[in-house]
Amino acid sequence: MDLRDALTQITEIRRQVARTEVFRGYRAVPIAFSGVLALGMAVYQVLRLPQPSQNVEEYLTLWIAAAILSMVVMGVALVLHCWKVPTKLNRTTTLLAVGQFLPCVVAGGLVAFVFWHHAYDSLWMLPGLWAILFGLGIFASYRLLPSATFWVGVHYLVTGTFGLAWAQGEHAFSPWAMAIPFGVGQLLAAGILYWTLERTHVD
Repeated sequence: MDLRDALTQITEIRRQVARTEVFRGYRAVPIAFSGVLALGMAVYQVLRLPQPSQNVEEYLTLWIAAAILSMVVMGVALVLHCWKVPTKLNRTTTLLAVGQFLPCVVAGGLVAFVFWHHAYDSLWMLPGLWAILFGLGIFASYRLLPSATFWVGVHYLVTGTFGLAWAQGEHAFSPWAMAIPFGVGQLLAAGILYWTLERTHVD
């Protein structure tokens, strides 16, 4: 066995170990922040955008801005985590976790782009579809997280499906079609992370 083969095997072993590790890079505080932000945006929409179906562009701008802010906060938290735990295994686990979840975010952006340019009358479906895609992202990465995270994915799938069935017609672009899946879902995820990882870790 030459040096290259040995290094390849070491890299593969590190990846396998990373898949069996519980990822601690997702922290309760930034995830709770995104949940509170979603609830706050819903209240803001009720007050400032009472008829969102007549101003879809502002509706989308509001929620996309909230999503971008949440991702920036989470990205900063992941960078700080890698900085505090500067090991190759931690970097590998972080990249694995992000890589498993990132496709659902990209898919949500692509769906929004296509609907906006080619299926404008179907834009009311976006909140439900976003929630379902987010749930699929959680299912893709929950094996690196506490097992109870599975139920967060179930929450997103159920509320996203309900949103597709309910949030149309006069209820299209309802603020609660976003607040209930993402506000409640992120707070639930934050609670699970704190209770199963951070509280135990501190103890």
